[in-house]
Amino acid sequence: MRKLSLAAVLLTGSAISTPALAEGHLQIVDEPLELTIQMNHARYPIYEEDWPVEQAAREMTNIHLLNDTVGANMRTDENTGRTEALNLMLASGSIPDIVGSSRIRDFVNQFGPEGAFVPLNDLIAEHAPNIAAYYAERPDIEAAVKAADGQMYYIPYLPDGKYGRAYWIRTDWLEALDLEVPQTVEEYEAVLRAFKTQDPNGNGIADEVPFFARQWPELIRLVTLWDGRAHGSDTYHDFLVEDGQVSHGYIGEGYRDGISNLARWYEEGLIDAEIFTRGSSARDFLLSENLGGSTHDWFASTGGYNSLSSEIDGFAFEAMAPPASVGGNRVEEHRRILVKPDGWAIGYTNEHVVETIKYFDFWFTEEGRRLANFGVEGTHYEMVDGEPIFTQEFLDSGPVNRSLYQAGAQLQARGYFQDYSYEVQWTNEFALAGIELYDQGDYLIPDFLGVAFTADEQQVYDRTWGSIRDYMLERQQSWILGNGDVMADWDAYLAQLDQLGWQELMGVMQSAYDRQYGD
Repeated sequence: MRKLSLAAVLLTGSAISTPALAEGHLQIVDEPLELTIQMNHARYPIYEEDWPVEQAAREMTNIHLLNDTVGANMRTDENTGRTEALNLMLASGSIPDIVGSSRIRDFVNQFGPEGAFVPLNDLIAEHAPNIAAYYAERPDIEAAVKAADGQMYYIPYLPDGKYGRAYWIRTDWLEALDLEVPQTVEEYEAVLRAFKTQDPNGNGIADEVPFFARQWPELIRLVTLWDGRAHGSDTYHDFLVEDGQVSHGYIGEGYRDGISNLARWYEEGLIDAEIFTRGSSARDFLLSENLGGSTHDWFASTGGYNSLSSEIDGFAFEAMAPPASVGGNRVEEHRRILVKPDGWAIGYTNEHVVETIKYFDFWFTEEGRRLANFGVEGTHYEMVDGEPIFTQEFLDSGPVNRSLYQAGAQLQARGYFQDYSYEVQWTNEFALAGIELYDQGDYLIPDFLGVAFTADEQQVYDRTWGSIRDYMLERQQSWILGNGDVMADWDAYLAQLDQLGWQELMGVMQSAYDRQYGD
């Protein structure tokens, strides 16, 4: 295994341990109990009853989940598709015993108070000791899960670990040009310009792409280099909270200045000309063709591209600390969010709610959590010195995440607490070194964990936010592409946001936030 000593440092406090218990202590019912489930997610549009993890959970709990997914063939790769599938299920009048989905929170928080889903507060307190213990330690997450009426209607998927994305740079190109790793935004710009003009790949052609991104909103995140804000959570274009006040990055002066500079960078060729259209293939294509110089992307997957050193002489793509902004601030805006809007809920027709909440609680036990994270012992991992360690055969079988999804593990539409040690085991030394670098700094900033609306607040949000967001993104992209000047257009931009209902929207956002997180 790779650098598990670093894992021990990163994972302090994340493990759940319990005393040894008698075999069969996880059994919930004496006779097998069948519960129906709807599950919609981009990676698994239905619940597979033959998943090895499902089969193991059946043996441990005596609860058998049977797939009853409505809308399995819909566009579950997009948020709209998943919402449509949930709406279709609701319209059918037949809600399964369990409903699991990505982005389920807003749906159940809207329809739960209307009676479509079972409130969970009392059930958790009386029958789910492991979930209750988790919330006792993390009251902030409990508050984030609650609907406007104070009830919880779903058990969330809870990510583990601190760090998600980082700045990455071709250090072999730096060496070729006799440059140092940039420490400030000014130095970063100078390096990107050198990548553009000084032929670091050595092919005699000015074909280098200094900055690129698989998801174009990662370009917008660079406004932090001018002390702006982009995304308030790991959801792109999200709201943010500063000193208890809800706001949005796209109305700040730092954002304005950042967009102005990013437009200049784009015009000068420092940013991929196809940043808005190249899509998810950008990293793979530009690195494998020895064209890409820098990006902002995930630690584990990006570090893995250093395997290209076998094809590109000297290839080295390494994480660097966030460059200091114009105000001297080093900020990493992206972090692993504490709680996802994904998970599962109990349908109102469920006749076995006590058994179901106990089943949900099973996934928060030591054994259940290990099953959800690592798969099946003896098939996917072995216990080594009390820790689950993936077998080499499993690690060699392909991308670990994909293999785990195919086994029924690491399902985001299941309510469970992730264990980051599963990822450390297949993270290479470049990514681990980057995580250690970020762990030495104080770059992360708090996430916005979302709010739950009353019916009246929801109406305001639905009426205003869609058109406001569309206008923000339209102007954002136009400014970067050179269609307009953000500095000259700024006052008119803010006035148009007000015309679209910005003040009313922020009023309900603040009201919901104060209710949910206030003392």
